[in-house]
Amino acid sequence: MADLLDTLRHLVGPAQVLTDGDLCAWEQDWRRRVRGKALAVVRPGSTQEVAAVVRACAAAGTSIVPQGGNTGLVQGSTPDGSGTQIVLSLRRMHAVRGIDGDNLTLSAEAGCILQNLQDAAQGAGLLFPLSLAAEGSCTIGGNLGTNAGGTQVLRYGNARDLCLGLEVVTPQGQVWDGLRGLRKDNTGYDLRDLFIGSEGTLGIITAATLRLYPEPVARLTAWAAVPTLEHAQALLGLAHRRLGAGLTGFELMGRFALSLVGKHMPQLRVPFLEDGGVPWCVLLENSDNESEAHARGRFEALLEDACTAACVSDAVVAENLAQARQLWHIRESIPLAQAEEGPNIKHDISVPIARVPAFVAHTDALLQRAIPGVRLVNFGHLGDGNLHYNVQAPAEGDPGTFLREQEARVNHLVYEAVAGFGGSFSAEHGVGALKVDTLERYQSPVALSMMRAIKQALDPQGIMNPGRVLKG
Repeated sequence: MADLLDTLRHLVGPAQVLTDGDLCAWEQDWRRRVRGKALAVVRPGSTQEVAAVVRACAAAGTSIVPQGGNTGLVQGSTPDGSGTQIVLSLRRMHAVRGIDGDNLTLSAEAGCILQNLQDAAQGAGLLFPLSLAAEGSCTIGGNLGTNAGGTQVLRYGNARDLCLGLEVVTPQGQVWDGLRGLRKDNTGYDLRDLFIGSEGTLGIITAATLRLYPEPVARLTAWAAVPTLEHAQALLGLAHRRLGAGLTGFELMGRFALSLVGKHMPQLRVPFLEDGGVPWCVLLENSDNESEAHARGRFEALLEDACTAACVSDAVVAENLAQARQLWHIRESIPLAQAEEGPNIKHDISVPIARVPAFVAHTDALLQRAIPGVRLVNFGHLGDGNLHYNVQAPAEGDPGTFLREQEARVNHLVYEAVAGFGGSFSAEHGVGALKVDTLERYQSPVALSMMRAIKQALDPQGIMNPGRVLKG
C-alpha cells in the first residue's frame, strides 16, 4: 500500500493525497449513518490525472470509490471500513468548459456544483433546469451517476434527459471522449446512457455536455390546499390540460410534513398550516415564453376553475420571484425539518400516478396497524409519481430506538406495497450500498443477469465502487 500511495502522490501531488487528519467529510455519508475508513482521499485536478490514478489502482488491485459532493442518501459514495479503498474526489474538477448558445449546450467538469451550472447558464440568458434541494453542494458528476430527478422532471426529465454527452475514465484507466453534444447519434450502443445511473460502478464520469433551454419569460408559482389525494390528482390533470408543457412543477406535501417545517423553522410561515382542515398542499409552477400578463391570466384562471370544481379549497399565487422562492424554500426544507425531529426511515418510491391515492391509503393503514402511532412524512413529486414516503417514530417513542428496531420491518411493508402497486423502490436516489439487498429481491433475475454481465465486461477486476448496486 505504501508503494501505491507514493505513486499517487507523484501523480497528483502530495497535497492532494490525504491520509491523516479529519477525513470525515469524505468518509461519512450525508445522513451520518455510516462512517468508513479510506486508505486515502485522492483529489485529481484533471481527466488525465483521474486516468493515471485509475491505472495505478488497477495495477495494485485497489478499489476506488468515486465521490462528488457526497450528498447521496443511499450510501453510494463513502468507503467501507477496511481501510483499503481509495476515495477519488472530483471536487477540484469544477470548471465550466464552455457554453454553446447556438447548440444550446454547456460542457462542464464532473465536480462542478449544480447551482454553479445553473448560474453559468443563466449568465448566458439560458436555463439548465435540473433542480433539487442539495443543488448548493451536489455536483453534476454525482447527479449523472445517480440519474438525479428533482422538482422539474415533469417538464424537463431526469438528469439522463438533460445530458447529451459524457467524458468517462474506464476501469482500465482509458478515457472515452463522448462530449460531442449531438442530439442524434445512432452509431451503436448508447454508452452515455450506460454510465448515467450506474453510480460509479462502471467508470468515472469526468465531464458532461448538458442540454440548455431558453430562459422562460414568465414563471408563476402557486400554493394550493387540496382536501384529498384524489383532488390533487384531479388538479394535476386539469393543469396538464390547461398549461401543457408549461407545467414545470407539481409538488405534493402532506400536513404532517409541513407541520415539521412549522415546528422547527417557524420563520418560514407555511401557508394554511393553522387550518386544521387542510390535509394536503400542492406547489405548482408554470413557465411560459409569452408575456407575464398572459401567463398569469392563464394560471389564475386554472386555479379559479380548480376552486369551482372543488379540487382546491384555497390557494395563494406568488406576486414576485422572492415570494416564489420562499414557497419553494418551504417545500425544500421538509427533509431538514424531518431530520430535526429525529432519525427516520426514508423511502424514495414511485408508483403509477393514477395509483398514488390507493397506494397511500393502503400503506398508511398497513403501517398504522403494524406500529400504532407511527407518523408518516409524505411529500414529493406527484407530477411524475415519485413520493418521499418517510416514516417517523411515534411522538412518545425514541427516534433512535425506532430506527434500529423497526427499519427492516417498515421497509419490508412499504416495498411489498410498492411492488404490489407496480412501482419502484428507488425513484431518484439510486441503490448505493443501502438498497443492494432490496434490488436483489425486487429486480427480475433476467435484469440482474444482464447487469452482472455488463459489470463483468467493463470492470472485470471489480475495482469500481464495489458493493454498490450489485452484490458481490
